[in-house]
Amino acid sequence: MMFRRTLLGAAGAALATALTATTAMAQDVTLRMHQFLPPQANVPRLVLDVWADKVEEDSAGRIKVERYPSMQLGGTPPELMDQAIDGVADIVWTVVGYTPGRYPSTEVFELPFMVDDARAASSAYWQMFEKHMKDGEFKDLHILGTWVHGPGLIHANKEVRTPDDMEGLKIRGGSRLVNRLLELTGATPVGMPVPAIPEGLSKGVIDGTTIPWEVTSALKVAELVKNHTEFDGALYTLTFVLAMNKDRYDSLPDDLKKVIDDNSGLEFSIFAGGAQADADGPARQLAVDLGNNIVTLNDEETQVWRDAAQPIYEEWIADMQGKGIDGQALIDEAKSLMDAYQK
Repeated sequence: MMFRRTLLGAAGAALATALTATTAMAQDVTLRMHQFLPPQANVPRLVLDVWADKVEEDSAGRIKVERYPSMQLGGTPPELMDQAIDGVADIVWTVVGYTPGRYPSTEVFELPFMVDDARAASSAYWQMFEKHMKDGEFKDLHILGTWVHGPGLIHANKEVRTPDDMEGLKIRGGSRLVNRLLELTGATPVGMPVPAIPEGLSKGVIDGTTIPWEVTSALKVAELVKNHTEFDGALYTLTFVLAMNKDRYDSLPDDLKKVIDDNSGLEFSIFAGGAQADADGPARQLAVDLGNNIVTLNDEETQVWRDAAQPIYEEWIADMQGKGIDGQALIDEAKSLMDAYQK
């Protein structure tokens, strides 16, 4: 141990070693991390495992992070937040939008065409979390990271270029605001967690889905549909949290809290959002290699979609006002922080 003195006599050294070993054993911690994706998916592989490995390393093995992918601890993805609050799991990674209405301020980053850069948005998200959400909406959790993914887009069984092309399609949406956007285009939104997408597509329950490129590789979406529509900017993004049970965090000794703290917060959030966005390219290439039809809309073509989505901003601001939240101020602050990050 770092405080062991080389000048101790043999008996003293043996006693010190026994005492420090006993102390270490008493403070050894196992944390159960639960999430909904298979272990080979990009988020577990490129973000969660990286975080867990670093925590284990920095704690010199005193913290062990057990990883439970694919909802192995039971329940459904929308239950993950409550599992962290209730202590069913010590740590969860989840989509905030799976619990619509409970964390309304996060939705500022889910507004259509709000986000251009995942790192900038993840940075802004953490800063706004600390200022507006930490002691409010998230007071029952200890939040380790907040981030968004790369640009969300449409994957469908027919070519989609305009909102009119969505008429009558059954499309899986990932959040309340995404579903509202789908409604405005004439599509029928279908709520389902990410793991259910492949079966939904293969059985014709849905005609398409809204997800970023990076998720498509684990779900084999490019093999199930042949059309993909990209936009000038992100059609949408979803917000994520890595959340820890508050009592579990508070129970840690101070030195192990510091290990968790040193691997949490702003820098980790930016890393996580960036890792997801960087994984878009390789996943997109799989669709290219399959010869799929990738439609990339220019600014003028995308503007038609922006115009169609505009009512969502007005509705959201009014909805926030009803909750005592200044939605326009959140929009302005998020844009300002994202702009500052990119300069």
